[in-house]
Amino acid sequence: MQFLPHIKEATNAVINITTGGSTRMTLEERLAAPLLAQPEMASLNMGSMNFSIHPAASKIQQWNHAWEKPYVEGTEDTIFRNTFRDISHILKQLGEGCGTRFEFECYDVGHLYNLAHFVDAGLIKPPFFIQTIFGILGGIGPDPDNVTYMRQTANRLFGNDYQWSILGAGRHQMQLLTYGAIMGGNVRVGLEDSLYLSRGQVAKSNAEQVRKIKRILEELSFEIATPDEARQMLGLKGADAVAF
Repeated sequence: MQFLPHIKEATNAVINITTGGSTRMTLEERLAAPLLAQPEMASLNMGSMNFSIHPAASKIQQWNHAWEKPYVEGTEDTIFRNTFRDISHILKQLGEGCGTRFEFECYDVGHLYNLAHFVDAGLIKPPFFIQTIFGILGGIGPDPDNVTYMRQTANRLFGNDYQWSILGAGRHQMQLLTYGAIMGGNVRVGLEDSLYLSRGQVAKSNAEQVRKIKRILEELSFEIATPDEARQMLGLKGADAVAF
């Protein structure tokens, strides 16, 4: 609440808040902030997984804080929990209770089928927003064939009832996003996904990555949606209906 009102005041952008939090947080801790803010949109991971970044520890020569190395190495033995009951709880408490819609994060093809389960149960109604994520250790790999397979599976399960987006982790970010956009997908960039703007060039900000992918897409004759157009596409409740 120290920064959300300022972001809302400065931009008309849709503000999306995580329900993932940390792998070491309880479900109640992960939901505390979004239940307080009642945002238009929140992320929701569609299954438990071995979400690990432990190989990065061997590449870092100097650590800034004493907790960093044990934390990164510890992800080798960490499970990111998102059971069917957990997901159902989030859908009911935040979705039905607060009118928040979700960025359904799918790290593997099984997560698409988990999503279909909740659609069939009537807990998720279209239009819904699927974020397919490639290149995280523990999830599906960052290969173009996998992007195609995830798209084909989503089409088979959901038809025209969803908006699709692509997240490419690390060095795979820009090329996978461009490939997915050509297939009809939306795109996600940001320093959470990749620290770099191009090979060997560290990005100065999220905005720098946004400007780059915007230029790439516009040169391919794609049109960038405005925030209000995105709200309409995703069926969001509007910025005036949040609690911040």
